[in-house]
Amino acid sequence: MAIDSRTVLVFSFLWISVGFMYGDPGTAVAQDGKLRIICFGAHPDDAEYKSGGTAALWAEQGHHVKLVSVTNGDIGHWQMSGGALAKRRTAESALVAKRLGVESLVMDIHDGELMPTLENRRKITRAIRQWNADIVIAHRPWDYHPDHRYVGVLVQDAAYMVTVPFFCPDTPPLKKNPVFLYSSDRFQKPYPFRADVAVDVGSVFEKKVDALMALESQTFEGGALGSAEKMANAPPANAPEARRQWLHERWVKRQSAEAQQHRNALIRWYGEDRAMQIDYAEAFEICEYGRQPSDDEIRELFPFLPKK
Repeated sequence: MAIDSRTVLVFSFLWISVGFMYGDPGTAVAQDGKLRIICFGAHPDDAEYKSGGTAALWAEQGHHVKLVSVTNGDIGHWQMSGGALAKRRTAESALVAKRLGVESLVMDIHDGELMPTLENRRKITRAIRQWNADIVIAHRPWDYHPDHRYVGVLVQDAAYMVTVPFFCPDTPPLKKNPVFLYSSDRFQKPYPFRADVAVDVGSVFEKKVDALMALESQTFEGGALGSAEKMANAPPANAPEARRQWLHERWVKRQSAEAQQHRNALIRWYGEDRAMQIDYAEAFEICEYGRQPSDDEIRELFPFLPKK
């Protein structure tokens, strides 16, 4: 039987209506009044590095966080590649998420080959809808790595489409647009990262370091740009305490530098006295696409920030 375009639209509308009333049975999410946050990174370490501490803070308050790698990381090692590496990095990412108290997803797209195609825009749109996100975090669309850049582009492209009913009509659209955020970076052109929100992650800093211990292929073996010589500089696998101390020192430098760089944003949200005492931070910039939150809304979305 031939089906014309009008019939397709009618059935699509009915499917969306059912989704609004009952939820998509294949992608049902708990309606428990808690926040739902989805963080996109290009590889199975990016979201963990950039948002792991804030993710842990949300999780400790019972909110729902998913860390998504848009590629499978299958060339992200100097000594191994392909399916074996993709499986290894997927398992590493899942263990990080478990330690942080959040969920993990690694998409099956080849590392180094991500493109801002219509198919991938649909994948990102569906992922945001299925998670019923209140907050979406991603790279900015300018970065040293093409996969990072294109994650930013794809998430930007989804920022409007997540609410459009007949785009990806197989997945019910969101009823309201999420707040879209960029994770921090050091790039200056076309304009430098500007922290709209900075979060004190001191209370979960040790938890984040413990979680990142799972990323052995990246943290201790050097990832794509590693080598036998570089591995020799890291403690061996049979010395876990030395490994943790080695990794801890690196993250003290990295997270304290973020706190220092974005001290003004910390002062804005924590007040000067407390902000000057914050050692470790993660920072986020509000994307001009998506919902534009007021200060009161930001405090609701980041409920661990001090109240007025």
